[in-house]
Amino acid sequence: MTTESSSSISRRGILGAFAATAVLAAPTFSNAAGFLRGAGDIRRLRMFSGRTGENIDTIYWIEGDYIKEAVSEINHFMRDWRTNGVKQIDTRTIDILAASHNLLNIDEPYMLLSGYRSPQTNNMLRSRSRGVAKNSLHMKGQATDLRLKTRSVGQLAKAATACRSGGVGRYSGSNFVHVDCGPVRTWGR
Repeated sequence: MTTESSSSISRRGILGAFAATAVLAAPTFSNAAGFLRGAGDIRRLRMFSGRTGENIDTIYWIEGDYIKEAVSEINHFMRDWRTNGVKQIDTRTIDILAASHNLLNIDEPYMLLSGYRSPQTNNMLRSRSRGVAKNSLHMKGQATDLRLKTRSVGQLAKAATACRSGGVGRYSGSNFVHVDCGPVRTWGR
């Protein structure tokens, strides 16, 4: 929980002040780095973790500035729930998630399946599945696996691919999409 002070602006205060603006913020489709398409002037991330039962709904970027406290909350939320290990999540991945969510034009939070993975967790998952990469971007805090109840794997993958910002993997059989900020590529069905 955040401690609010009368002498500083809190994240909660910012959220209240910009809540109406966040809904109306027009997406921006130009950015030199190319990975912020559709994210808007205010960037918000909404997720639910079925593994921990936690929710996050935070504005983490306003008009060019990341909000350090909010990014720290995202890092904790996207931790390796098996080891409780926390790693800094690459803000490019967070931006792709926010932009994809805006392109889908929904209020439903993502369901997070996997964010950061410790090497131990990644090795354990590799021993159980051929689909887990030895040098997974999850271990670098650059990838996430997620789903939405109201959108198909194809719809979510299409939105993430439209950002032209990293890797997008469709895992229709397991009902999730992998999104990362690595090289632009797609796979799966």
